[in-house]
Amino acid sequence: LCLFDARGEKETARIMLPARTGDIWHGFLRLPHGVPGTVYGFRASGPYEPRRGLRYNPQKLLLDPYARQLAGTFHWDDALFGFRRPGLDGEADGADSAACTLKGVVTDSHYDWGDDRPPATPWRDTVLYELHVKGFTQRHPAVPEEHRGTYLGLAHPAVVGYLKRLGITAVELLPVQAFVPERFLADKGLVNYWGYNSVAWFAPATQYAAHDPVGEFRSLVKALHAAGIEVILDVVFNHTAEGNELGPTLSLKGLDNATYYRLENDRSRYQNHTGTGNTLAIGHPAARQLVIDCLRYWAEDMHVDGFRFDLAPVLGRDEGWFRSEAEFFRAVRSEPALRYVKLIAEPWDMGPDGYQVGRFPPEWSEWNDKYRDAMRAYWKGDYASRGGFAERFAGSSDLFRHHGRRPTASVNFVTCHDGFTLYDVVSYNEKHNEANLEDNRDGHNHNLTWNSGAEGPTSDAVIFDLRERRMRNFLATLLLSQGVPMLLAGDEFGRSQAGNNNAYCQDNAINWLDWELSELRAPLVAFVRQLLFIRRQSTGLRRDAFLKGARQPDRQHKDVSWWHPEGRELQESDWHDPLSLGLGVLIGHAFVDLHGHANGHLLFLCNGAGQPVTFQLPRPASSTVWQLVFDTACWQPTQDVQGPVPNGAHRLDAHSCALLVDGDVPAAVRSSFALLSAS
Repeated sequence: LCLFDARGEKETARIMLPARTGDIWHGFLRLPHGVPGTVYGFRASGPYEPRRGLRYNPQKLLLDPYARQLAGTFHWDDALFGFRRPGLDGEADGADSAACTLKGVVTDSHYDWGDDRPPATPWRDTVLYELHVKGFTQRHPAVPEEHRGTYLGLAHPAVVGYLKRLGITAVELLPVQAFVPERFLADKGLVNYWGYNSVAWFAPATQYAAHDPVGEFRSLVKALHAAGIEVILDVVFNHTAEGNELGPTLSLKGLDNATYYRLENDRSRYQNHTGTGNTLAIGHPAARQLVIDCLRYWAEDMHVDGFRFDLAPVLGRDEGWFRSEAEFFRAVRSEPALRYVKLIAEPWDMGPDGYQVGRFPPEWSEWNDKYRDAMRAYWKGDYASRGGFAERFAGSSDLFRHHGRRPTASVNFVTCHDGFTLYDVVSYNEKHNEANLEDNRDGHNHNLTWNSGAEGPTSDAVIFDLRERRMRNFLATLLLSQGVPMLLAGDEFGRSQAGNNNAYCQDNAINWLDWELSELRAPLVAFVRQLLFIRRQSTGLRRDAFLKGARQPDRQHKDVSWWHPEGRELQESDWHDPLSLGLGVLIGHAFVDLHGHANGHLLFLCNGAGQPVTFQLPRPASSTVWQLVFDTACWQPTQDVQGPVPNGAHRLDAHSCALLVDGDVPAAVRSSFALLSAS
């Protein structure tokens, strides 16, 4: 155990741990050592024999994997590497790494949480909002300059109030577990902006703190909870920043390399199921316990409400192949502190059989990339995509209807941090990642995007209007679908990354939200608020059971039926019609009256084609005429488009959708446009 001064610069004591219990070395410190504020690290002595998976080197200061807070500064230096020269296994490097690596800090666990309570929003009512702590407030005009880009900036009343008014119930934060940049990025003058390069899982990233990362993160959680907003962390337990056999020795690699990492048969090399050089050996009890302890800490001590697991199939691989009953999932299920938190999987990795959408345990939800691709294809105008649209809109029962799972197992999204923003989906055919300095080779090539007639910025008013309409189409579809919707921060006002679909290394205006856009595109923000207001009011949009065309208790209506523009239900042959994209979705008993009785119906009309379509409407069931809630082709904040639809027909312009309502639905829904415009 190595103790340092308060700045983490000078080693003041080196103490051998005197006792061992099983595989844990331990000891007690006499006061004043070990009090809160003590800065420390470890050195581990033992054989340096990489071919046996052993990489002990006492010259390398090791960060405690359980450290709650960090001190010192990290900068790339050859002293961080355990070997003398790359490729020469068996030769340990003799340079001391303490001056260029991070240390742990003993923290005071006390924090005045007051009357903080988790919002505990049911899954069916949840609306996720994925954001980056720094990028969200770095340019926010209401946040004091010293707090922009920090936990306290995100906790600012103006920011929290914006999220509340928008209708968000949970923020999903990109990684805030302490991380460092990769060396190849540092050599280019770039950074790991997203944060998927963890070095200390228990410690909040110091980059987002003004002074006290632990206390300031807790203040953020407390502020969001007070507004009824949950906090979900994007956690990275599949790999660490130590990389492969040519990577640095920072923590686990020097403490017990063969226990914490999956190694090849040649024990000097690492299995790489993550694309980052190493893979956590979650099948080993010690590695699994480390992760469970960490989750418990964030849930109990930091009051977070859930976790989104990056490359989650890694956690289901005890020995190699994914299993939905792997030991890690059993451990999570049996941990009392995790019983009520939200669990979200990114259900793919780079290992064998790495695509696992729909195969996670019943208590988990999953990012559904099939939803993203189906909706992008439909609103791009790809023919023969009507069936895919319907399956995803109805909750993706083909993926999730097993083992008692519900539509809320599907986290629906059109965009996320990894890829184009919504504005770029409708503005670019190709990626433009030149700023990443990889000759535009990085990032996805199959994006299912259409630039609406011009690549990138344009002054053409017709193209601009088409892009606005298409963004409204995506937003309406996402927020009216069964399942759990996830918005990417800034999509509600059309932020752009200039066509960069892999902006992981851009800590600049490419990623920082331009809040002037929220004023310039206030109508789009109002449209999102209207959609989320309607979603909250409609039980039919937030079902716990899959839509399947079943008759409702009155035996007259179905939970869902699919309508042809000709005014009839779709037949088998219609689903395979390659020349038609017109589709109506009739959701029966979409509302509940004051007495708890189901009533009212919603009709969502969609036209993904490039020419207008006139829909003959089904006969209203509860009133004499359908009422129009919105039409994306003519939605304006100063023009009330609501009103009765005459003659039993509605004309949809190209690339547009409309929502109609029938029955004795809540007056607040019928007047949602006026309500939101007034506010």
